[in-house]
Amino acid sequence: MIFNKEAKLYDVEVERVQGENVMYVNYLNAPFVPSIADSPAIMSRTVSALLDNSNVSRIIFVQQRNYNYNSEQVLFLNEIASMYNYLLKQDQLLSAEKLSVYGNVSEVYADINYFLTLLIQDPISCYSELRKRINELREQREGGQVINKSGLVNYSRLLEKIFNLLENTNLIKKAKEYLSSYSFGDRGIYKNIFRPDILPNFTFTRLVAQFPSDGELVDQYELNHEEDAITVTILKRENDPKYFYHVMPPEYSINEEQHMLLNLARGVLTEHRPKAEQFTDSERTRQVFFNVSRDLLLELSRSKGINLNYRELNRLARILVRHTIGFGLIEILLMDINLQDIVLNAPIAQSSVFVRHQKYDECVTNIIPSYEDADSWAAKLRLQSGRPLDEANPVLDTDLVFDRARARVSAITQPLSPDGLAYAIRRHRDQPWTLPLFIREKMINSFGAGLLSFMIDGSRTLLIAGTRSSGKTSLLGSLMLEIMPKFRTIVIEDTLELPTDALRKVGYDILRMKVRSALVKGTTEIEASEGIRTSLRLGDSALIVGEVRSEEAKALYEAMRVGALANVVAGTIHGDSPYGVFDRVVNDLNVPATSFKATDLILIANPIKTADGLHAKKRVTGLTEVRKHWNKDPLEEGGFVDLLKYNVDKDELEPSDELINGESEIIKSIAGSVKGWAGNWDVVYDNILLRAKVKQEIVEIAKKLKREDILEYQFNVLSNTAFHRISDKVREEVGLPISDRVFPEWKNWWLLKMIK
Repeated sequence: MIFNKEAKLYDVEVERVQGENVMYVNYLNAPFVPSIADSPAIMSRTVSALLDNSNVSRIIFVQQRNYNYNSEQVLFLNEIASMYNYLLKQDQLLSAEKLSVYGNVSEVYADINYFLTLLIQDPISCYSELRKRINELREQREGGQVINKSGLVNYSRLLEKIFNLLENTNLIKKAKEYLSSYSFGDRGIYKNIFRPDILPNFTFTRLVAQFPSDGELVDQYELNHEEDAITVTILKRENDPKYFYHVMPPEYSINEEQHMLLNLARGVLTEHRPKAEQFTDSERTRQVFFNVSRDLLLELSRSKGINLNYRELNRLARILVRHTIGFGLIEILLMDINLQDIVLNAPIAQSSVFVRHQKYDECVTNIIPSYEDADSWAAKLRLQSGRPLDEANPVLDTDLVFDRARARVSAITQPLSPDGLAYAIRRHRDQPWTLPLFIREKMINSFGAGLLSFMIDGSRTLLIAGTRSSGKTSLLGSLMLEIMPKFRTIVIEDTLELPTDALRKVGYDILRMKVRSALVKGTTEIEASEGIRTSLRLGDSALIVGEVRSEEAKALYEAMRVGALANVVAGTIHGDSPYGVFDRVVNDLNVPATSFKATDLILIANPIKTADGLHAKKRVTGLTEVRKHWNKDPLEEGGFVDLLKYNVDKDELEPSDELINGESEIIKSIAGSVKGWAGNWDVVYDNILLRAKVKQEIVEIAKKLKREDILEYQFNVLSNTAFHRISDKVREEVGLPISDRVFPEWKNWWLLKMIK
């Protein structure tokens, strides 16, 4: 709610948005900060406004900063308003008829009027004064010198009735724990009860600034972004299985003058919004808007006589960009590398944002989004993606990229979501995952990593399966790094998640193709199946498909039958077991059962829950080869052979007997085309162990030297290149790339690398 220029101080407006009534009170020209806790007049004025608007669930005082009182606090005031209304109108306490039974009419009138006034200005003082007056009247009765005893008894009963009504309100029940040290007129108790969320006037998203009263500090760290140090605090609350994630963005700690500048600048910028085509290059658009914002803020600050240093100017410009063309406080959350998922449920303004933390699992945040901001984000996602989000297309999947943050966004709206917009945001790691990183995190062990590296070099077809949030896409990205950069790679996605930009930076010959989502109709994007078929006409390439969802599965299996003879074909799919993948591909996606034989390997990744059910850890739980002899059902006919199996007791991947004994047909097929490997299982197994040893050594080096960068993709690519070069050199010298020769030379390589 933005009050117009004609609006008067204390004007009240009530708006209804998706089932919630919000009262806005104009304090724009007030020479003070409005506070129910501090001011009897403001409390009285607020209670009076509620007399005519009893169905309000939130109250917002509109100023340079908006002050939002939540539904619980409004309930406290509503009860007082209802009680006041009942006493004055229904019980008619001040009517001549009522007053006549209490004795001295003028004295009782003044007394009751005092209590009613006090009731809406300071209910706690009213409660205290009522108790005091009731005791005084009792002493008068017991003293025996009373002229009108019946009137005094009647009046005492009236005050006791008012006292009991007040005592049963939630406000007084809440205040009782603080009453032991209370003195008349002290409003300190209210500061423990009426604590508004503070909203900058340039956003409607609420932030609960205070820590929960029952919160126990668990952890605290800073998000360092540009020159802003943003503090994140993790708390544990009693009787809540979720942790509390508290963040304090810079926009909620700037002073009133800076708030005024941002409000003025935002008003100017909203008249010059970027065009739809500019959203195709969001990074450039943000930089342009940042420069414009900085110049505008500098000009406004000079005209208003407000001094801003360089750091303050940049901070305000970043805030302005975030709340004009950006995604507000969602961007703050995406700065946290510890977060994996961000969820905004519908109705969007009635619940906090939830996040999944890599250390603390599910957390509730102190951020409560608004309908206005949610609508704004939806419009930006439509412009950025070129995809619809409306009643005919109630689902939108797209990607979100800014600064160093990358995320996948899924938005839904009516009629699929009856309560309106909702968002699920999957944050991608700032840099691609690598197999050494997964080894460190125990997602996979070094032997499993070595075997997958061997399979990728062997140009196999691979499906990575698992449930949602199992790490499928991250695993696929790490395996892309095992493809030798000399080979061309084509990546096909409907939502851009795989690390193609990072691979391109380290010399990969890579082409990304963006195709239509299976959930979207009527866009200019081509279908995924056509994208896959097109890739086959673009020359010999490794083919990576972000996710197999729909009818493109048939085209993928065409590519697998062709690609298996040339290079890697890999993708992700939902499924929790090899047979689950077969069932989905054949029965849900209508791929002929015989075509499924084009799959060489199925890699399964699933979350493993702890016994208490409160925690889950991501693990690769198996690698299965698909044999080719079966006709109808690979499970019944022995078409699935495990190569790796997860041992839950040891929390470890273990090679199967078939793998150890050299009975893998896929590995035999790879070995059959390599000179010196055909029929020599010991040499082949030695190469798998060699790759595992190299991956493990990288993890050990990083730990020993305390060098996190050694685990990242840049070093991973250099290491793989050195490994292949050294292997080729040793092969030329002794006929085979044997471990005893390759590994020492590889170690010498990284030692020289470290020295340089």
